[in-house]
Amino acid sequence: MPATAISPTRAQDYPEWYQQVVRAADLAEQSPVRGCMVIKPHGYAVWERMQSILDGMFKATGHQNAYFPLFIPLSYLEQEAKHVEGFAKECAVVTHHRLELGPDGKLIPTGKLEEPLVVRPTSETIIGAMYAKWVQSWRDLPVLINQWANVVRWEMRPRLFLRTAEFLWQEGHTAHATQQEAVEETLRMLDVYATFAERDLAMPVVKGPKPAAERFPGAVDTYSIEAMMQDGKALQAGTSHFLGQNFARAQGIKFAGTSGAEEFCWTTSWGVSTRLIGAVIMTHSDDDGLVLPPRIAPVQIVLLPIHRSDEEREAVLAACRKLEAELVATRFADGPIRVRIDARDMRGGDKVWQHVKQGVPVRVEIGPRDLATGSASLSRRDRGPKEREAVPLAELAGRAAALLEEMQRGMFERAAAFRTERSVRLGSAAEVRDFFGTGEVAGRGGFAYVHVADDPAVAEAFDPLKVTVRCIPMDGEDEPGTCVVTGRPVPRRSVLARSY
Repeated sequence: MPATAISPTRAQDYPEWYQQVVRAADLAEQSPVRGCMVIKPHGYAVWERMQSILDGMFKATGHQNAYFPLFIPLSYLEQEAKHVEGFAKECAVVTHHRLELGPDGKLIPTGKLEEPLVVRPTSETIIGAMYAKWVQSWRDLPVLINQWANVVRWEMRPRLFLRTAEFLWQEGHTAHATQQEAVEETLRMLDVYATFAERDLAMPVVKGPKPAAERFPGAVDTYSIEAMMQDGKALQAGTSHFLGQNFARAQGIKFAGTSGAEEFCWTTSWGVSTRLIGAVIMTHSDDDGLVLPPRIAPVQIVLLPIHRSDEEREAVLAACRKLEAELVATRFADGPIRVRIDARDMRGGDKVWQHVKQGVPVRVEIGPRDLATGSASLSRRDRGPKEREAVPLAELAGRAAALLEEMQRGMFERAAAFRTERSVRLGSAAEVRDFFGTGEVAGRGGFAYVHVADDPAVAEAFDPLKVTVRCIPMDGEDEPGTCVVTGRPVPRRSVLARSY
C-alpha cells in the first residue's frame, strides 16, 4: 500500500488536493458544458443520504414537498428590484423555443419567445406567483413547502461541488399570517441545518445573522451556518432568509385576516445544496483520500473476503454473508447498518485502497486464517490505513453500532478542536490585518472574533485582505465593544474569515 493516495498533500497545495480527493473518491467530474459537473454514482449516493435525512427533518417540522417550473418569466424577476439586481449577472436566459437547420447545415435558433425565460437561479418569484393564487384567507396559512431541484447560477470560476453553474439543492418557501411566525420559521430552519451539520456531517458550525451586504437579495434578514475548513477558510453551509413582506407585496400574496381586512403575507426561504459534499470533504478528508462520517456514508461497513482457492472462497463468502445478515439486523442512527460484500475478482490491496480513497468508515477483512481463529481484521477510516484490530466474529455485529457512533463523535470532536485552535479574539483593525496579512500566523487562516459594525466601511477596510464578516454568532456571549473600523458601539463580536 502506498504511503499516500493523494498528491499533492493538503500541506503542499490545498486547492489541488481537494480536486484530487474528488477524483480519487470517484465523486464527480467536469462535464462537457463549462462550469457544470457530472455527479458520479458514489457522489450521488452521498447526496441521497444527505437528502434522505434532511427530507425527514423537514417533514417532521410540518413541511411538504412540491415541484415548480425550471423556467421563470423575466417579468417575475423584475417585480422585486433588489432580487433581480442581486441575480442579474448570474442568470441564464432562454429567448427561443426551436432549432432549424440552416442552409450551411448548422442549427440556428428560431421561434423567438414573446417574453424571455430565466432558468431558475432560485424560485421565490415563481413560487410566490402560485402562493398568490392559493392563499385567500388566514385559514390557508401557513403554507410550508420544500422543493428538491436544480438551479443555474452562471459561475465564472467553477470548482466541483463548491461553485458550479448548475447544482442540486433544496429550497424551502413558506408564507405566514404574522411577522412573528415567519421569524420563528426562519430560525427553526436555521436550527435544522445546524443540527444536521453537527449531528450528521460531524461538522461544527457557527450560526447567526449576516451583515446587510451579505444578505440574500430582497431579504430583510439572512442567517447562515458557517463551518471552518482545514485550510482555515469559512464555508457558508446553509442559509435561512426572513423575507418580510417584500416578495408578498411584489407578487400580491394577500389574505383576508380574522377581522376581514386584507393583509400581505410574511414569507421565508431557506436552502442547502450539493456544496455540503465539498464541505464534508474539506472538513474531514486526509492525504489518503475521502473520509465520510458514518451517518452519511452510503456503505458504512465493507466486508472483504480473502481467499486463494475456490474451496477457501466458498467458506469465506459464507462467513461474510452470515456476518452481513447480522450487521443488517443491527440498527445505527436512522436505520439498519449499511453493509456491502466486495467479492470482486481483483487484488486485495487494490480493493482495500479503493475503499480507503472512497471513505468507507469500516473495512472488515475475512480470510481462511480468520475463520480458523474465529476472528476478523477490522480497520477504521478515521485511523491510519495500516492500523488493524482483530475482532471476534461472534462479537462484531454487537459492537458495530457503538463503533460507528464512536467514529461519528470523534470526527466532530476533532473538527471542533481544530476550529478552536484556529480561532482568535482580536481587538483592533491592526490585529486583524496582522492575523490575515503579514503576521507570524499569516496564511494559516482561521476565524477572528472581532467587534465590527454592520457598515459598508467594514467591508471596504478588510476587502484588500479578502476577508469578510461571515455572521454575528447567535450562541456567543453578549460582549459590548467598539467597532474596530468605525468606532461605533456594537453589542457583540462578529466572525471574520476568508471564505469559499
